[in-house]
Amino acid sequence: MDSAPIPATSHNKAALAFIFVTVMLDMLAFGIIIPVLPHLVVQLIGGSIAQAAVWTSGFATLYMLMQFVFSPVQGTLSDRFGRRTVILISSLGLGVDFIVMAITPVLWLLLIGRGISGICAASFSTANAYIADIVPKEKRAAAFGALGAAFGVGFIVGPALGGFLGHYSVRLPFWVAAALSLANFCYGFFVLPESLPPERRTKRFDWSHANPFGALVLLRRYPQVFALATVFFLINLAQFSLNATYVLYTDYRYGWGPQAVGYTLAFVGLCSGLVQAVLVRQLMPKLGERRMIMIGLPLCVVGYLLFGLSSVSWLFLLGIPFLCMGGLAGPPAQALMTQQVDPHEQGRLQGALTSLASLAGIFGPALFANLFALFISDHAPAHLPGIAFVLAALLLIGAAVIASYAIRHVHIAPHPASSTKNAVAALAGELSPLAGTVASEPLPTDQPESSP
Repeated sequence: MDSAPIPATSHNKAALAFIFVTVMLDMLAFGIIIPVLPHLVVQLIGGSIAQAAVWTSGFATLYMLMQFVFSPVQGTLSDRFGRRTVILISSLGLGVDFIVMAITPVLWLLLIGRGISGICAASFSTANAYIADIVPKEKRAAAFGALGAAFGVGFIVGPALGGFLGHYSVRLPFWVAAALSLANFCYGFFVLPESLPPERRTKRFDWSHANPFGALVLLRRYPQVFALATVFFLINLAQFSLNATYVLYTDYRYGWGPQAVGYTLAFVGLCSGLVQAVLVRQLMPKLGERRMIMIGLPLCVVGYLLFGLSSVSWLFLLGIPFLCMGGLAGPPAQALMTQQVDPHEQGRLQGALTSLASLAGIFGPALFANLFALFISDHAPAHLPGIAFVLAALLLIGAAVIASYAIRHVHIAPHPASSTKNAVAALAGELSPLAGTVASEPLPTDQPESSP
């Protein structure tokens, strides 16, 4: 049974606004450095694009290894001591870390900086647990959709700004990212209330829950969650084809520099934000979680295939809306998982999911970057620069097959449609000043439905 939801107060409204802003600012900070980090690596090693691809994959692997190790630690700490402290310390750590990366003259110090970023960025799971604390289960798909919109807003501005700043200096975006993270810490220090009262916390900190493999045991206790978590893992693994190769692939195949990459990533953020903030809320009441998942995954497959097989840039750009439409699957899948887990284990669940994403990040960047380097080299079995995206499409086909099995066995308790719409509309009103949404328009809700 879920604990009673926290009553709506001005503190709650400020808390929801803060979570939206903190995710948006974090994504803005990360987005700013995306167009320039590979070019900074090229500058520091003085090597070729293929060599930079391998080094960049190593950076990404370390980043995700740190997330894999520390996400369950943060999740378990937040279940024991509350969410606020974990989120604030992470924001402060990111700000300091970006400063270190901005001034580093050597590659090894940049590598250490990326590892520290991975530790601090594990707080994304705590932000998700915060939402699960204060939003009743029938409205969580809408709330996670709003967070997805925050990702989109940050990603619209971040890469475009990073590409613009990178035109003057590849290090300038790191300074701006540091300022954003430190501003986020200051904002949260004065605004953010605690979402997890003492009576809902775990009684002690359990290291068996805090280690990444112990946290994953939680998923095995809930068979439907385990199947959906497998889908979640495959989606994240496929996404690392973008993280590992997007900048260097578009440079190699289309001749794009930091500015072009920044603007196209801003287009990705715009499309993603529209999907999360508009399409999710419009389609969820009509289709429900199950159908949303099964629509989003195939559309994402089309996007990856267009990325991997397009020989001209305009066809590549055509794949962006399809890829972003895959975002239709995320909020309902995450909402279904939170509904299956006890309230006092929400932090562990989000920590375990972040660990899965991090586990994908440990293997994904090296896999995709080395495939990219191989298939553009003189020893390539075939000249196929987009091999990483083709493999990502195949992974998502597998995810769709598993999802079609998993969601048949997930029980969704019915709830009154009218009261749900009114409650979700209230949530929209709390977030609308920041998300740019209309308070009078109801956010989506997960209506009971038959299996597809």
